[in-house]
Amino acid sequence: MSFSARWRRRWAPLQERWLRRRLPAASSVTLDHRKLFVLPTGVGLGFLLVIFLLWLLGTNYENNLVFALAFLLVGLFVVLPVHTFANLSGLRLRLMEAQTAFAGDYAQARIALERTGKRLHERVRIAWPPEEGVTVDLDDTSERIREITIALPVVCRGRVPAPRIRVESRFPLGLFKCWSWVDLDVTFLVYPQPKSAGPLPIGAAAGEGDQQQVSTAGGDDFAGLKNYQPGDSLRHVAWKQFAGGRDLYTKEYASGSDVRLWLDWDLLGGRDVETRLSNLCAWVLDAERAQIAYGLRLPGQTIAPGLGSAHRQQVLTQLALFPVLGMAGATQ
Repeated sequence: MSFSARWRRRWAPLQERWLRRRLPAASSVTLDHRKLFVLPTGVGLGFLLVIFLLWLLGTNYENNLVFALAFLLVGLFVVLPVHTFANLSGLRLRLMEAQTAFAGDYAQARIALERTGKRLHERVRIAWPPEEGVTVDLDDTSERIREITIALPVVCRGRVPAPRIRVESRFPLGLFKCWSWVDLDVTFLVYPQPKSAGPLPIGAAAGEGDQQQVSTAGGDDFAGLKNYQPGDSLRHVAWKQFAGGRDLYTKEYASGSDVRLWLDWDLLGGRDVETRLSNLCAWVLDAERAQIAYGLRLPGQTIAPGLGSAHRQQVLTQLALFPVLGMAGATQ
């Protein structure tokens, strides 16, 4: 491990405790002098070195023009941090929505940026390092609020708290950077990573009286009447109804099959907890695509069969929050 890595590992907890006192978690944060930090960039230090060399050159050759240029650049260097600080001061960040995601993917958060005064904000970069994030400008006097979306890679399922967001600007010349570490109290609900376990287990689990009938055309059971279409078999024409003065109809026949789609924990015996949850997650997505009503059975939890986005979210939430502790016996 390198020296810089050891240094970061040692001082990171101390830095976090200090930031927690100075910038506590909140769903809305307005940047001010207590939350912003300003330092020269690498380019700024190089600029300072150029000023020093100009001063040496003017001293050695007693050249007043070189002295004037050096002092002009010094004045610029002194004024720039004030403008860089002012570019972020007064900017408000507000959490709009923390979207759900699957493990192994990116979780996204919608954040609103708002001008609290007349000052404009330009070239503001917002990200979860080391991600690139989003660079945004609030340089239109008629626009006070701008919504952005930033992403964070998530690995584990469950409720995942997001780290602090870095807000940074190097406007106007890039010689200074002004930044802040903002905690918008973002927590993502992360579903298990879908991993295919084969076809849907239709009819494989005991139904406990819950079942779904799927009709297949061409069976032997009478299913109803439909308007006659040219080309329909004359054998299926409802002649009795036609003779009674009604319109011409064709009889439809179908066969009913009992489909009981229970996504059951016990169907995936011999696999570890996370693999079972990933397999159940894949089955949920497959059932939704096939528009087959499905229920979920986990140890101590049962969700009745259903369909739709609300049912899907309920099932996936149960999978995401399923406990790991105490499940050693459930994997057998």
